[in-house]
Amino acid sequence: MTTVPLLKAVGLTKAYGPTPALSDADFAIRAGEVVAVMGPSGSGKSTLLHCIAGIVRPDSGTLTYDGRDLTALSDTARSALRRTDFGFVFQFGQLVPELTCVENVALPLRLNGEKRKAAEARALEWLARLEVDPVAAKRPGEISGGQGQRVAVARALVTAPRVIFADEPTGALDSLNGERVMQLFTEASRDTGAAVVLVTHEARVAAYSDREVVVRDGSVRDTEWAA
Repeated sequence: MTTVPLLKAVGLTKAYGPTPALSDADFAIRAGEVVAVMGPSGSGKSTLLHCIAGIVRPDSGTLTYDGRDLTALSDTARSALRRTDFGFVFQFGQLVPELTCVENVALPLRLNGEKRKAAEARALEWLARLEVDPVAAKRPGEISGGQGQRVAVARALVTAPRVIFADEPTGALDSLNGERVMQLFTEASRDTGAAVVLVTHEARVAAYSDREVVVRDGSVRDTEWAA
C-alpha cells in the first residue's frame, strides 16, 4: 500500500446557516485502504463524506484528490469525477425503482456512454460476484433489503472507481444481512484496489476497516496524517 494519500482534506469547515456541521476537519485515505469514519448521529460524519466526495463544497479548507484541488473544480467537473472515479453506497440503496436490478447496476456505465449490451454484461458480472444475479431481472420492490443493498454495492463497483463512499451501508439491514453485505463489499473493493470511506456508528461494521477516525461535534483529527 502506498504511503501517499489518494484523497486528503485539511481544515475543512462547513456550516448550514448559523449551524456548524464541520469545524477544522482533517482526513486522508490511501489507495486500497478502508477507513471507518465513526461518531454519533449529528456529529458531522455525513457532512464530511459529502464534502470529500465533491457533493457539497466546503466553506473553507483544502481538499485534494490524486494531486488535484477538488475545491477549484466547477460543479460540472466535480459531477464528471463522481461518475468516473467515485462510487457511492447509501443506507437505503437508492436504487431506481422503475429499473430492473441489472439496469440499475448498468446505469453508471450508460451515463458514461457505454452501449447497453456491454454495460449490462458487466453489470451481470458484478451481480454474480455479489451473489445476486438471480434477481437481475427483478425490480427493487420485488427483492429483499439485503439483496437490494448488494445490488447497490454492485452499482458502486461496476465503473471500477478509485474511491468508494459508503454512508451507513448496513444501517437498514438486520445483523446477518449486514455482515454478509460488508463481507462481500470489502472483499470486492480490496480486490479492485479501491479506497473505501466507510461512515458508520456501528463497531461491527467498523471492524471491517483498516483503521478508524472519530468525528465529534464536526471536528475530526486524522492523526495518522497530522504531519
